[in-house]
Amino acid sequence: MIRLFSSLVIAGLVCFLTGCASTSQSYSCGATECGYASWYGSDSGRATASGETFNPHDLTAAHRHLPFGTVVRVTNRCNGQSVEVRINDRGPWCGGHRIIDVSSAAADALQMKSAGIVPVEIEVVRLGPQKEQKNG
Repeated sequence: MIRLFSSLVIAGLVCFLTGCASTSQSYSCGATECGYASWYGSDSGRATASGETFNPHDLTAAHRHLPFGTVVRVTNRCNGQSVEVRINDRGPWCGGHRIIDVSSAAADALQMKSAGIVPVEIEVVRLGPQKEQKNG
């Protein structure tokens, strides 16, 4: 528990010192957002919010608001490792400052599995299809 707390304090300091412009809920290509990432991989075979079957070996992620199919570059702010993932699920829902949950394969690429939660910057590379809102 102390290790996790000290990791989060150090990660917060890294974010504060390096700075990052956060986006609002209006996303466009090149938009960035900073916060924390966690990873998940034990839900293999379950349906994601997009309707796809979750595969921990795919480079996918969950984000609260980005359209499904959006590709984002996730950069681990502690070690500089980055990976592009496709949004196919919703989350994270655990509160705190987590902005994205990445698949096990993406966590491997980011070298974040042992830490569990790391500070990240995400950048929109390609927006997914926008669904039309139905009124009424």
